[in-house]
Amino acid sequence: MPVSMLLFLSLLCTPFSFSTVATDSVYDNLLHCLSSKTNSKDQFSKIIYSPFNSSYTPILQDYIRNRRFNTSTTRKPLLIVTPLKESDVQTTIICAKQIGVQLKIRSGGHDYEGISYVSNVPFIILDMFNLRSINIDIKDETAWVQSGATVGELYYSIWQKSKVHGFPAGICPTMGIGGHISGGGYGNLLRKYGLSVDNVIDAQIVDVKGRILDRKAMGEDLFWAIRGGGGASFGVVLAYKLKLVPVPPVVTVFRVIKTLEDNASDLIYKWQFVANKIDNNLFIRLLLQPTTIKNKDTMRATFIGLFLGDSNSLLSVTKAGFPELGLAKQECMEMSWIQSVLFWANFDNGTSENVLLDRKGGSPNFFKRKSDYLKTLIPKDGLEGL
Repeated sequence: MPVSMLLFLSLLCTPFSFSTVATDSVYDNLLHCLSSKTNSKDQFSKIIYSPFNSSYTPILQDYIRNRRFNTSTTRKPLLIVTPLKESDVQTTIICAKQIGVQLKIRSGGHDYEGISYVSNVPFIILDMFNLRSINIDIKDETAWVQSGATVGELYYSIWQKSKVHGFPAGICPTMGIGGHISGGGYGNLLRKYGLSVDNVIDAQIVDVKGRILDRKAMGEDLFWAIRGGGGASFGVVLAYKLKLVPVPPVVTVFRVIKTLEDNASDLIYKWQFVANKIDNNLFIRLLLQPTTIKNKDTMRATFIGLFLGDSNSLLSVTKAGFPELGLAKQECMEMSWIQSVLFWANFDNGTSENVLLDRKGGSPNFFKRKSDYLKTLIPKDGLEGL
């Protein structure tokens, strides 16, 4: 074989060899460190996955929600650690610090930006999906929820225990509790009960020293920070203690669709004045989408509502506070709170509540998404411009 060909093959193989050596080194060092903390090497070999393990790729891809971050050129974690108990988290944090490798924490929800599974430097994923127990105490009206659980699993667990309790969190069942709550927790009960974090009364977090701290031990500053400031910025949140909220046996939902030809701009403009001032039992979400009707490009405004009460009471509220919407009795659907959860998640009427236990949802796609908040109303000419 020509020398030039040998050199070419050598250059091709070198990066892979370095990667292999680096991964093996991190794996061995981490496993040795973990074992030294517990004297049980077999225990940790069952929860650590390297790229050379057949389960590595399925575990990595299971909770990737955006295919933009699942390409051949996307940097992959050196290892994935899937803790089975709290002490696994403690030792992983200590050992990752000891061997000097970055630790990314993933709870399995809607990380569309890859923050929990992509990095610019060599890293390890601490994947919390096994830590998802939910303990509901209806008498005390509280729930301890581990960060690997999903919003759907939480809603389902509450519904199993009570038909008149709920929790203010997001409308997508597949969101992970860990990321959702540590980021604030916006949902359709917020006008009545605030954000998710407004209803967190305790938490367990593992700090950089591997200590498990509750609210009293961590102090109010840290407790405040993990409720909206991103839990992984300050440690690893193991679980949150949540205050459940009362919901009526019957709630009412509706979906009203208007186009530009139906004076949607006027309705949107009015909605800005109404949405945060109307009866606190009523939440109205506005969804704006381009559409084509009869070969003509136009814009569609969808007003989606949840009212904590029956339809007659809802109509009284909208007629007094938002008559421009023109909500009619036939557009109102009365149901239980858990059925409204399915409605807001766009499931067909009659879908079993068991669907809330599906952690994966649909297949991930390529996309970009961003949400924002308005402090200043958009004028009519601004709406027309959009």
